[in-house]
Amino acid sequence: MAKLFFGMNQSLDGYVDHMAFAPGPGLFRHFIEQTRGLTGSLYGRKLYEIMRYWDDDQPGWGAPERDFAAAWRSKPKWVVSRSLTSVGPNATLVGGGLEAAVRGLKTEQVGEIEVGGPDLARSLTGLGLIDEYRIYLHPVVLGGGTPFFAAARPPLRLVSSEPMGEDVVQLRYEPA
Repeated sequence: MAKLFFGMNQSLDGYVDHMAFAPGPGLFRHFIEQTRGLTGSLYGRKLYEIMRYWDDDQPGWGAPERDFAAAWRSKPKWVVSRSLTSVGPNATLVGGGLEAAVRGLKTEQVGEIEVGGPDLARSLTGLGLIDEYRIYLHPVVLGGGTPFFAAARPPLRLVSSEPMGEDVVQLRYEPA
């Protein structure tokens, strides 16, 4: 049975924004290794469209970016959307029946499946399908934007905390 986790970089005031701050070299290496170990990723439409950046090599990429792109491209992706009619390479479109589709993934797959996007995470949290939350807490205050928790925070129990370098701490929580 697969484990679903929702993890993102987060500001001190609880927001996620890929344009406002990015992981440093050490944390990026962590994400490369994490992606290599994934069974796959489950994305909402918005985050999937952002992550499609990694489908095509970009001028100026260094070795870390090429490593992440290779890891990301190699993993299956399931994309939850009511508006998309097609998805890119190594991706499957998940239309209606979110709960049944995700329960099926958890039953059929083994290992870890990353959940991408606060809106999708909100829906899956409401259905009791997320097994772990990983917050990569950055010493940045954004003052607004998209919150990590798109709805009321569920009751959680701290599982671990780990300094990740570059002043970032990984906090891992499970539903209480």
